[in-house]
Formats: sequence, C-alpha cells, structure tokens
Amino acid sequence: MNCLQNLPRCSSLPPRRFKCHRQVKSPCFLRISGAAGDADRPKSLALKAVSGSTSSAEMSGSEMEEEKSEEYSTTMTEAMGAVLTYRHELGMNYNFIRPDLIVGSCLQTPKDVNKLRAIGVKTIFCLQQDPDLEYFGVDIKAIRDYAGTYDDIQHLRAQISRDFDAFDLRMRLPAVVSKLHKAINQNGGVTYVHCTAGMGRAPAVASKRSCFPKLYAIKSATADILTGSKKKPISLTWQDGNSSTVEVSGLDIGWGQRLPLQFDEEQRLWKLTRELPEGEYEYKYIVDGEWTCNEHELVTSPNKDGHVNNYIKVLGDDHGSDGAALRNRLTADNPDLTKDERMLIRQFLEACPDEE
Repeated sequence: MNCLQNLPRCSSLPPRRFKCHRQVKSPCFLRISGAAGDADRPKSLALKAVSGSTSSAEMSGSEMEEEKSEEYSTTMTEAMGAVLTYRHELGMNYNFIRPDLIVGSCLQTPKDVNKLRAIGVKTIFCLQQDPDLEYFGVDIKAIRDYAGTYDDIQHLRAQISRDFDAFDLRMRLPAVVSKLHKAINQNGGVTYVHCTAGMGRAPAVASKRSCFPKLYAIKSATADILTGSKKKPISLTWQDGNSSTVEVSGLDIGWGQRLPLQFDEEQRLWKLTRELPEGEYEYKYIVDGEWTCNEHELVTSPNKDGHVNNYIKVLGDDHGSDGAALRNRLTADNPDLTKDERMLIRQFLEACPDEE
C-alpha cells in the first residue's frame, strides 16, 4: 500500500490550501471499548495497574511490570482484533523500516536517548498520550529534558488522542504525518517513531513492522487529503415510547463514550441527528442501560464471537463523481497512489499548520 507512510523526503512544490485537523484537548481515559463483548454489548476494556488477587505491596517491581504488560497486551489484542504482545519490562524494541526510519516501542528512561543517539537517531517522534505514559510510570519530562541537553537530537510529541480508535486516528493522522515530515526534512539522520508498544499508532504513521495498524483509517485519511473531508447529516431512531433513556455508542466518538437520543413526543420515538465525514461507522444502542442492536437498521455480520453491531455508510453528495471514485479506490484493498497524488499529499504535509 502506498499511502501516507511512503512519501519521498522533500518537495519544492508550492503549497496548496488544505484543511488540517488539530488535536482537540479533551478528557482522556484509559478505557477502550471493542466492537463486541459479553452477552450482547461491547466489551469495556479497562487498563488497570495490577490485576488479580495479589496486592501491589506483595509484588516485586518486576512482577508488577509483567502484570501491567499482560493487561496492556490483552487490551490491545481485544481492541485491535489480532493477537499482539507487548513486554514493557524488557525495554525498548524496534525495527528499522528503512535505513533512516525506525518504528518501535516507547522510551522508558533518559538513558534510552543515548541508545538512540548511538545508532544515529536525530528525531524522536512520540505519539503517546499522558495516560499512556502514566500507566507504565514513564517520566516523559525527564526524557525530554535530557534530550534537550544535546544539540544533535530532538524529541517531539504529537499525541494521537484515543489509542486503538480508528476514527480518531483518521482525523489526526494528516496533521501528525505533516509534523513528522517537517521534522525529517529539518533534522535529517535517522528518525525514531514510537507509541507505547509500537504496534498501532506508530506503524500507522510510518511502518512495515509486525503490527496491526488501522488500515481503513490510514486509507480514509489519505482520501480525506485528496478529496476533502466532507460531512453529511445522518439520523438514527429508536422506536420505543416506553424506554426512559436511549443512547448510542461507537460512530465517531468511540466505544468508550455515549450520545443521548432525544424523545420526540409527537412521533413517539427517540432521535439523534449528527454530522459525520464520509465513511463507514459501527454503533450500538444502549436502551435503559442494556446494549442492543436496532433490527430496523443495517447490521454487521457476526464476528468470531457471534456478536453484531449496527452500521451506517455515509456517502458524499457527489458519490457518482471522480472524487467519489478516487475515495473508493483508495479505501479498497491494496490501493496505490499515482505520481500526481503523491505530489498533492506532499503539498499538504508542507502546508499543514504547525501544532503548538
């Protein structure tokens, strides 16, 4: 696939005007929900400091690290849909994707900066959120301060807001890749891109590594740059005048949040109207606290556990146009970019406003 990750380093093309999504500052929780789970509702996957019956006081530091790694790996496997294992206690792990690009796991101490300098790294590009760092007790300030004592390496952060969340990745990816593109052009040398485990967000930004990035999010972000990210209003309804509360989860907000539907007294049904960018979205209703599907709306095929979700496909107004055909091509299997498309994306990366 030849999308956002695989672009030449520099360009002399004049910049064009593109819209670039900045990070939205919002409360963050180490709570990630999958698309299906126990009974008939999505699983709520909570990252916990220590699981099991053994108290933290009775556990050694290494045992606690192993417990945390086990919890993180379980959460990651459930959310990403593939068996993935991360062992934080073993230190950094990484792969050279190309001679000047490394994708790997997070730095854990200031000493890791020296390890990267020794292999020619000039830019450390961190995609983690603060809660990711706190979970494993990583002192990011100490790492950044230590890197700042050298003039031959730069530590940059570009937080991707919700880990394992495909829609959030889609919205943030263009701005993050733009920041990475500019840093590589400025600093040269080898670039080290990392998230926590180096298996989700970092591979989505730049990767050919044993991992499981959200490919549909990468494809959609590429299509957004080339065709524009257009929004259309959608309406969801739940026909039950006897319910006291009806909510929906999924869509563009992720499985860890909910949107309330409003009751229409005249029509005796619950309604939600929301604007969504073009694309496909899964969701589920929560009726008086119970997770369920609406049998009158589209339903996915059962997953490996036999669970289903509702889904909706949002099409642009020009779904018969060249732009729609381009989006369909880029979001299909094994898409490729033409020379002109790669040029346009480079223009975007250079024109995208810098984040603070």
